[in-house]
Amino acid sequence: MVLNERARKYDPDSSLSNILSWAETIVLAVFAVVLIFTFVLKIVIVNGSSMENTLFQDDRLIISHLLYDPQRGDIVVIDSQNMNEVIIKRVIGVSNDTVEIDYDAGTVTVNGSAINEPYIKEQMFDTGSFSDKFYNEDKNTYTYKVPFGYVFVMGDNRNHSTDGRAIGLVSEDEIVGRVVYRFYSQNGDTGKVE
Repeated sequence: MVLNERARKYDPDSSLSNILSWAETIVLAVFAVVLIFTFVLKIVIVNGSSMENTLFQDDRLIISHLLYDPQRGDIVVIDSQNMNEVIIKRVIGVSNDTVEIDYDAGTVTVNGSAINEPYIKEQMFDTGSFSDKFYNEDKNTYTYKVPFGYVFVMGDNRNHSTDGRAIGLVSEDEIVGRVVYRFYSQNGDTGKVE
């Protein structure tokens, strides 16, 4: 045994090789993270109350923007041309959908079926600030027909949200990405966002 211990000598080339190997691993990991956050994911911060009680002021979110195809129920970040700012809303209707809002009944229907909305903060009411061009006098509802390449969006805090009811339809080109994860919140749970 004494002979083996003497045989093991300090090898400076081996130590340098280990250090270089670790450095290479760290550089590759940093490069991979930069690539992912440049081309696949982005970080955004919530500003405002229009998505309460799902999202809250100053929540930190991760959004995915690679090859995204909008789906009903998705929470999306939008670079709104009508508002000249970045907003966060929920997709209610996609291409070829007909969205109907009945304030008396407190319902939103898509293609004739009322949607289940457990995420909304409170019963919505008509503030009178919505465009009359979508008002259907016969049904006493607001009706939005979503053309190809557009979505209709609303905030979860319906009575305090400037959304599709006021700004109209949103082009899919304005969608920056879909919210996938909340990693910081003072008021909500962290984790996957739905």
